Amino acid sequence: MEIITKNKSGINSIPCRQVFTDSLLQLAQADPGIMVVTSDARGSVTLNKFADTLPEQFVEVGIAEQNAVGIGAGLAAMGKKVFVCGPACFYSTRSLEQVKVDVAYSQYPVKIIGVSGGVSYGALGSSHHSLHDIAAMRTFPGMSVFLPSDNVQTLWLTQMLVNYDQPAYVRMGRGAVPLIYHNQKAVFQIGKANTLKEGDDICLIGTGETVYHCLQAALILEKDGIQALVLDMHTLKPFDTDAVIKAAKLTGAILTAEEHSIFGGLGAAVAETIAQHHPVPMKISGIPDENAIHGSSAEIYNHYGLTAESLAASAKILIKRKTR
Repeated sequence: MEIITKNKSGINSIPCRQVFTDSLLQLAQADPGIMVVTSDARGSVTLNKFADTLPEQFVEVGIAEQNAVGIGAGLAAMGKKVFVCGPACFYSTRSLEQVKVDVAYSQYPVKIIGVSGGVSYGALGSSHHSLHDIAAMRTFPGMSVFLPSDNVQTLWLTQMLVNYDQPAYVRMGRGAVPLIYHNQKAVFQIGKANTLKEGDDICLIGTGETVYHCLQAALILEKDGIQALVLDMHTLKPFDTDAVIKAAKLTGAILTAEEHSIFGGLGAAVAETIAQHHPVPMKISGIPDENAIHGSSAEIYNHYGLTAESLAASAKILIKRKTR
């Protein structure tokens, strides 16, 4: 599957959600056991082609996310490989009880695909933001949580999830994103962070769309002689505690960045790890305890200090804490 198609700005012209659906369609054409369930979200998830090509493997429930999850669990109980797809803001709120009980508690290997996650629906406000989903999903026993950072990683994740025998929640954004893994043969492993840049002055850890900004921040820091270690934490659960402990010991300071509340997400997982194993100065960059502003994703990132420039500035302040 060819996915490295860039426009003049260097951004992939195909969003992760479309890479997911295009890949899943190819897989489903060869495997009739794959089923897709959605809740009036064909356009949001880019599922129109899948529905037209494989109508017998597609279930549309209308605006009824709770029913979608319940039906998905029932199909999984029959041995089907189920992907329940729709906006992350609804599947992490409206149907949370069904995700908890029908999927996680029952341990059916349903994959909840939450698209337009984080602040992708920026202008629509808090009702459409999903800034709590990592916090909620990672507390459910047996539930894996994934946030792919680019198209190459999304392709790997889609192919892996087809035969993944555990419940999983996957969050991806709405728009096209910069390519991070230029080699489509890049190696990914569940529960293992990827090192994107070596360094020993500070560690920057991102997940999903913030990974690119962490990498760019590291390049800014490098111009000032600061060598930052950059980790792509594509799996939030199972969590790579070993990578975090190693980074804490090597660099002595950790900055996390996430398109999520500062409570309960990536930063919390990192803080829980280093507090118990190797405490170091740390800063969690994310959305504070407030309803996020309305605006485009770029405007919201800029407002809350999630851009490369802001992260680099935060890193410099954090490094000074190491010497106190």
